[in-house]
Formats: sequence, structure tokens, C-alpha cells
Amino acid sequence: MATLGEAARAVLLTADPHAKRRAARGLARAWRRGELAHRCDVAMPDRPARPARPELLAPAQMPRRRRGGSQRGRIAMLHALAHIEFVAIDLAVDLVGRFGGEFPRGFVDDWIGVAADEAMHFALLDRRLRQLGSFYGDLPAHAGLWEAAEATRDDALARLAIVPMVLEARGLDVTPATVDRFRAAGDEVSANILSRIYNDEIRHVRAGTVWFGQKCDELGFNAVETWHALVKSRFRGALKPPFNDSARARAGLTQEYYAVIAS
Repeated sequence: MATLGEAARAVLLTADPHAKRRAARGLARAWRRGELAHRCDVAMPDRPARPARPELLAPAQMPRRRRGGSQRGRIAMLHALAHIEFVAIDLAVDLVGRFGGEFPRGFVDDWIGVAADEAMHFALLDRRLRQLGSFYGDLPAHAGLWEAAEATRDDALARLAIVPMVLEARGLDVTPATVDRFRAAGDEVSANILSRIYNDEIRHVRAGTVWFGQKCDELGFNAVETWHALVKSRFRGALKPPFNDSARARAGLTQEYYAVIAS
């Protein structure tokens, strides 16, 4: 029987975006059917395979995006979001393949589901780009999105603290305003896609918060204090308001986590 680790590694080593999307959803199906042994004894690659396009640029080199009123601006925003979702597939799969053996099956169930969601989100955004005359890879993309995975590859608690509880939580803060801008531009199709993604991301942040808390309980750590320490030591950026307190609360990420250390 193939193992969870072997299947996860295969997804990470798939470069083509559409093949990766299909592989992630295939991984989820195989796990749910009981076709993969719950073993993570295969090394995950330091960096996932990437396609030739989009061109990956350092943050300072990225073109300045327009706010979304013009079609060109909306395409740029959708492309940036598609890239985030593409990298998010690998983040979820790497979490499972790298750390799944440290947790019960319920952890794998949750994060396999997240990977499948991210694959679906990528497909929705790429399809919308094509409807607007573009495609994923047509524009340059941010090269730094994998940095959080590299900074937390040795510690499951650190990965949960930074990826879902900082990076995905930031998406909860900014997405409602983006949806409003698309609606104001008359692009209801794109706005509905982003609203669907937003609702799924609340569930993803909740999964991170729940499993972070459970692991802290298992180790005898105070969850809030541990999160503060990990964010200060492992996250290069700053936690910046405004925060979507209601969405964060729905995800279990209460203000005691982020209000004290926000800049």
C-alpha cells in the first residue's frame, strides 16, 4: 500500500499547475478511500516543483497592482490570488506529508480537505482569468510565498502558527474589501468566487487554530503565549490592523492571540 508521505511528495514534485491541482484532489480521494497508509516516512522536498510560468519576482520587483476598477486591474488581482491558491495547495500538502505522522487521522482529514479546497479555488480563479482573456502564468507572481514554509519546516506548531493563523487569517481581513471592489466594478462573477473562497478560508483558519491548540494542550503549553513566541521568532513581517475580528472569531482566532502583538 502506498503511504501518505509518498503521495504527498508526488504532489509537491508536480510542476504543471493543472496536473498539481488534479494530483491534490486525487490525493484527497485516495486518503478518503483508505488507499494510503498513515505513514509520513518520506522526506518532503525543500521546495516544490514550479512551472516555467509565471515568472517569479522578489516582492520589491512586483508591478504595482491597480485597485480593481479596470478589467486590467481585476485580471492582475485575480492572477495574484490564483498564485496564492496555487502555492496554498503545496502548503497544505507539505503540512500533511511533513507533519501528518505526529497527529491523529483527524488532522490529516482536515488538511487533506484544505488541499482539495485550494485546488478547487485555483481552478475557479484560472477559469475566470480565461473568461477575461488571460490565464495563470500570463503575469509575473510573488516569489516569496514559500518563505513561511521554509522558516517552519522543522516544527509543526510553528507551521500552524504562521501559515493558517497569520497568513490565511490575513486573507480574512482583506478579502471583503476586495469583493466590494469587484462588485462596484460590476464583476459579480469574480466577486462570487472570492466570497466562496473567503468562506472556505474561515474553515481553514479554524483548522489551524484548533490543531494548534490541541498540540499545545498535549505538550502542556499555553496556546496564546506559545503563539506569541512563535510569531515573534518565525514570522518576518508584522501583524497590521485593521483586523476582521468577526471572521477571526468564527475561526477561533480570538483577539487575545493577535491584539497584543499587532503593530
